[in-house]
Amino acid sequence: MPTPHGSRGGMAFSADEVRVLRRALAQALYPALPERLQTPGTSAPLWAEDVQEALRLTEAIDEAAQEGGRLRTFLLADLARYRAALPGGVRGYLERLEEAVTDGYLPTPDDLSALRSLSRQPCGPAERSRRSRLAGRCHALAEAEVRERLSLTSGQRHLAAVPSPASEPLPATPLEDGSR
Repeated sequence: MPTPHGSRGGMAFSADEVRVLRRALAQALYPALPERLQTPGTSAPLWAEDVQEALRLTEAIDEAAQEGGRLRTFLLADLARYRAALPGGVRGYLERLEEAVTDGYLPTPDDLSALRSLSRQPCGPAERSRRSRLAGRCHALAEAEVRERLSLTSGQRHLAAVPSPASEPLPATPLEDGSR
């Protein structure tokens, strides 16, 4: 069965699973094999067996994807637990936040607030540098997300207000001075 590989959604496949994937891909790419390549009387049972293996692999991939989702949910809950335990759980929180950000997590306002308060806590120069680097990275990610959302929102509003050049011309309106 494929297994989730990390919290990024990647999966690890066994050699047998890769073989099934290769056969399924080959059948999808080359659905009609020439008659001379098929052995008489053996193609139907082999095809049914391939279909069954592909279905089993599909179910296993779905299960692994669900497991990956559960893993991500657990890791985010773990991050929230460490954030709630601050300032006592500083080391664990920073490690989990750094890992989550590396995996594509967008820091929440609670994370940004926690990082601001942690930057005011006394610590050594190496730890201060680590905290400020992580805080800068998280603030940059959050700011980029806000800017992207604003540009999408303002762009959509603008596009809705401006008629498309391909649209039909507006009907002529009578002149206001009464002449037609």
